[in-house]
This record gives sequence, structure tokens and C-alpha cells, in this order.
Amino acid sequence: MRETGVEDATRRTRLANERTYLAWWRTGLAALAVGIGVGKLLPQHSSAAHWPFEVVGVGFAILGLVILIVGLQRTRAVESALDRGAFTPMSPQLIVLLAGAGIVLGVGAIALVIFG
Repeated sequence: MRETGVEDATRRTRLANERTYLAWWRTGLAALAVGIGVGKLLPQHSSAAHWPFEVVGVGFAILGLVILIVGLQRTRAVESALDRGAFTPMSPQLIVLLAGAGIVLGVGAIALVIFG
């Protein structure tokens, strides 16, 4: 039988994991919304070619989907680790990949706003 303090800590950690999963969802949905904004709405206010906007918009949409998938995988990994009484860190390579994609797409969006 577990001690009450351990059960409370595990319960709090599981609830924190649920909140984190919802944050992954919010972030993924925000990236999808940015994709729509950049790919469909912004070109209507520009005389430039539409394809660069569409490319960056699709990039944001793909990033949003990836974030949703990674959030689900991460939530499952944390739950599994909690069941074992362990901890599972997030892959540093995945963190760099997501950050890099966001930076590249952000720079692309800025360039479209300035030069589009």
C-alpha cells in the first residue's frame, strides 16, 4: 500500500499531465489557426504571389498537427512512467526540432509581412 503523501503527489502529477496535454492541444490548434491566417487570409491583403503565403501556411498547419501528435505521445509516456514510478524526460532532439520549425516558420511569416 502506498503512503498518502505519495498518492497525493502522484495524483497531482497526473492532473498536471492532463493540463499539459491541454496546453499541447492549445498550441497545436493555435499553429493550425496561424496556418489558415497566413495561408488564406494574409494573401488577400497583398499584391504579391500567393504561393509563398500558402507554403508558410501549410508549414504552420503541419507543425500544428505534429504538436498534437507529440502531445499525445508525451502524455502517454508520462502516464506510463507514473505507472512504473519513474520519470521520462522529453527528447532534447525533439525539443530542438519543434523549436527550429517554429523559428523557421516565424521568420517566414515575418518576411511575408514585410516583403509580401
